[in-house]
Amino acid sequence: MSVGELSDLEARLGHRFDNPDILRQALTHASMTPVRIQSNERLEFLGDRVLGLIVAEMLFEKFPSEAEGDLGYRFTALARRESLARVAIEISLDQHILMSDGERETGGAGKDGLLANTCEAVIAAIYLDGGIAAADQFVRRYWTPLAEEDQTPRKDAKTSVQEWAQGRGLALPEYETLERTGPDHEPIFHIQVSVTGEAPATGEGPSKRAAEQAAAENLLTRLAGKVGTP
Repeated sequence: MSVGELSDLEARLGHRFDNPDILRQALTHASMTPVRIQSNERLEFLGDRVLGLIVAEMLFEKFPSEAEGDLGYRFTALARRESLARVAIEISLDQHILMSDGERETGGAGKDGLLANTCEAVIAAIYLDGGIAAADQFVRRYWTPLAEEDQTPRKDAKTSVQEWAQGRGLALPEYETLERTGPDHEPIFHIQVSVTGEAPATGEGPSKRAAEQAAAENLLTRLAGKVGTP
């Protein structure tokens, strides 16, 4: 990646790197290197935590009259992979990800999971290079508009399914991992959710949490015609 290309990306990130190598690592998908620790996977881990802290503080300040539960619903919506992928596209991150030809040919640059993971890695890179203030500036710049899109906190799908079951005196929903497919660096989990008296629903995602949410959303869609469904 040329200096000019990095400079263009830095302008969108709002941060000029003292150590450009850490940004290059954040953009390096595991398919590009046989040594996994040289890819962006460790940075993804850190970036997820940095994003979580900043978003939590942002919501705490922005909605001072809301209870913990409502803040939690907002947090889940802002920290999920779809939100990360939206930001990744907004800053043209898909044009800068370093991945193998095979990964790119199968549409890697357009996958929400890959985009979200890279965005997390970039957040970690900003944090490591410029500190929490630099990371905070980036996150608030792109996540504040997302927080303002809907002023009503939404419950996540798993919570809605649980409340639906409890409201009818049923046992808590049960989630089962059916299988895990895909390569180690980009797994796909297939999850089934079951509620007493209802046919199970399935969902898939790049993590168990995401797959459980997808399964719950599919079950909610089926329950939509029932009286009193959340």
